[in-house]
Amino acid sequence: MAIVGVGIDVVDVSRFEEALERTPGLRERLFTPAEAAKPINSLAARFAAKEALAKALGAPGGLAWHDAEIVAEDSGDPGFEMTGTVAGRAAALGAAQVHVSLSHDAGIASAFVILES
Repeated sequence: MAIVGVGIDVVDVSRFEEALERTPGLRERLFTPAEAAKPINSLAARFAAKEALAKALGAPGGLAWHDAEIVAEDSGDPGFEMTGTVAGRAAALGAAQVHVSLSHDAGIASAFVILES
């Protein structure tokens, strides 16, 4: 296996919360219904993860936010369920496995993504 993409992103939780409050519909545009129900720290970490995934995929235009959903693996660890535009780009890169790490502390949410062939 080889690494075919790496991405990282950091989100200021309070600024992200303000953006969600200021922009009606943003929560629904960025997150699936299951994700949208999460508390703000979790939402910020999920947004960071989607941004990190986009970077790992080479940040192509046209990726749909709902085509990448953070889900809990059987182990309890976070993972991505990819469909549509995101799954298509991952397949084009030969990414067979996605690793994601989420964190939030002291008002900052972060995520790191590694794509493996």
